[in-house]
This record gives sequence, C-alpha cells and structure tokens, in this order.
Amino acid sequence: MLLPTTADLVELVEAVRITEPHGWYQWTDTVPGETVGLWDDAQEVLALVAGLPASTRTRCFSPGFAVRAHTGPGQVFSGQVLFEIAFCFHCHAAWFYGQAVTPNLARQTFDPASAPARELLRRFRESAASR
Repeated sequence: MLLPTTADLVELVEAVRITEPHGWYQWTDTVPGETVGLWDDAQEVLALVAGLPASTRTRCFSPGFAVRAHTGPGQVFSGQVLFEIAFCFHCHAAWFYGQAVTPNLARQTFDPASAPARELLRRFRESAASR
C-alpha cells in the first residue's frame, strides 16, 4: 500500500475504534472514533500498512478501525495529525484522510487475509479489548 510522503515524519500512531462507520460519506478530514491505543512503534506500524498487498474491493465500506499518524514532539509541528487511514476488513478498502493525502492515495485496497493485515487487525483488537 502506498503511504503519503509525510509518513517518515510519523512518530506516534493513534489506534481508533470507529464509532460511526456508516456515516463515512460525511467525513471530510477526520475519522470519528474512540482512541483505543497509542502506538509509539509508529514506523513499525506504518511498515505493516505499507506491506499490505492490494486486493479487489467489494462494496460495503463499513470500517471498524483507523490509524491517526502524528508528528513527534521534537518536530516543528509537534503532535500534528499528518493523515488518517480508515480500514474496512470486510470490503478490503482503506480510505485516507488529511492534507498529506493526494488523490492517487485516497482510496486503496488491501488483502485482509495477508500477514500484515492480520497483524494490524490483531493490534487493533488487542488495543480495543484492553480499554
């Protein structure tokens, strides 16, 4: 999966449980949801996302989880959200939001049965269960 060019600035990833998945058509620049985890192994998480192989998209787009990619505390725009990615593990779609997102990145597919996808979903579920 392709990531925005600002991905190398990410130092913190916020794991989000999406609260209104059926309202996705109203989202403009942020994904609504409850923070279920803060992952400081941001580049490891983004490597999982970058390693997601493409798939064929189906139609539902009912995302359950998202990531918010933040800059680090020592950077010029400390704590700024660079981009967000909402994942639907049912229809194989990942939708990107944020100023760093170009049109060719905005809508992508991934194989939810791939090893990186299974690991990402495991992390999401583990974070949500520990809340």
